[in-house]
Amino acid sequence: MAWGLTRDIETFMGYVKDRNPHEPEFHQAVFEVASSLLPFLKKNPKYAKAKVLERLIFPDRVYSFAVSWVDDRGEIQINMGYRVQWNNEIGPYKGGLRFHPSVYLGKLKFLAFEQTFKNALTTLEMGGAKGGSDFDPKGKSDNEVMRFCQAFMNELYKWIGENIDVPAGDIGVGAREIGYLFGAWKKLTGKWGGAFTGKGPGWGGSLMRPEATGYGAVYFAEEMLKTRGDTIEGKICLVSGSGNVAQYTVQRLVRLGAKPVTMSDSDGFIYDPEGINEEKLAWVMELKNVRRGRIGEYADEFSGARYFAVAAVNHNPLWNIPAQCAFPSATENEINGIDAKNLTANGVYVVSEGANMPSTIDAVNQFVDARILYGPGKAANAGGVAVSGLEMSQNSMRESWSWAEVNDRLREIMRRIHESCVKYGREEDGFVNYVNGANIAGFVKVADAMIDQGVI
Repeated sequence: MAWGLTRDIETFMGYVKDRNPHEPEFHQAVFEVASSLLPFLKKNPKYAKAKVLERLIFPDRVYSFAVSWVDDRGEIQINMGYRVQWNNEIGPYKGGLRFHPSVYLGKLKFLAFEQTFKNALTTLEMGGAKGGSDFDPKGKSDNEVMRFCQAFMNELYKWIGENIDVPAGDIGVGAREIGYLFGAWKKLTGKWGGAFTGKGPGWGGSLMRPEATGYGAVYFAEEMLKTRGDTIEGKICLVSGSGNVAQYTVQRLVRLGAKPVTMSDSDGFIYDPEGINEEKLAWVMELKNVRRGRIGEYADEFSGARYFAVAAVNHNPLWNIPAQCAFPSATENEINGIDAKNLTANGVYVVSEGANMPSTIDAVNQFVDARILYGPGKAANAGGVAVSGLEMSQNSMRESWSWAEVNDRLREIMRRIHESCVKYGREEDGFVNYVNGANIAGFVKVADAMIDQGVI
């Protein structure tokens, strides 16, 4: 089928679902991209003729494997491991590894598909991939995590390398896990190289990598605000999550004079109307990164803050707090249509996504219809993979750049991503549809390379 010349998206999505059943996250990701591309493809038939989009909904290859390991009680445990290599037209496969009980092939396919467009937006030479396991590092000892990572790498090492596929961290895969994974890869291959990003700064990692995704989301919000002659200073900001992305989003907001007032985890969220300052954030970092505690402890530590447990309702009350900016930084589909209405009704006019696909299709439509500044994840959270790309460059040159140099390069990359979104997303009345802009800009970069390289 040459979908670029068909009448409606339903035809295309029927084709996608028939070929990829029971994968709702993947269907959602494809629908969002395809919805933006339909008018563009009709105006640019060369892409339809080459069936670029039809080819892009299939990964180049998928690896799945059993991971057997021994826990501290001497019991044998078995998990599934995956690596989805989506597209390498513009560079080696690049994307994180996620260790979480919710991991299954359909979720990794959505993430790898998204990663392909996100990486293209950075203008760096990186293809798209994603991988992981249903292993849960939460509650595991360091030795158990090490043994699992080593068993996982016994399979993964065959398909990765600095010029082939370069994994990084994601949910459940932080500095500890990357260290164990890289050590196992090095032992199995007998090589030292840039086969991973997110490494420790003393052994090939880049300065500023931990901050990159959160900082990048804030920098993208700044660029959006500039289009309206506005700044982030003084803005009340809602942030979800309390992991790496959320922590550094809060840090950058505080340092730019904004006022973040929320953070969350899977149990609930805290609301601090006085604002989360650097001292309070340092306490949260110790809580989450060292003690592995729950965010509810924040309300016990700081007077004036309130804790709200997660309730079985059809919306998240975190998104019903009056503010001007929102930074969803936890997980996919954390904002639904009701949440989006609550956000805009309570004064939010900037949404910059630090997580991957944190807004449902209904929520995205609400934001676009409300004509707010909405930065979708594939653009707004590209800072993490951008600095991963800079780490790859440093490894290739055997150099280590200063924090300030990496930060300057990150800001410039986020500015260029924003510029590309504006180029392809500006509508006749001047409104910038960042969803369309990001999807089209990323697609054109990959599609032109695919056409140039032929059908293989």
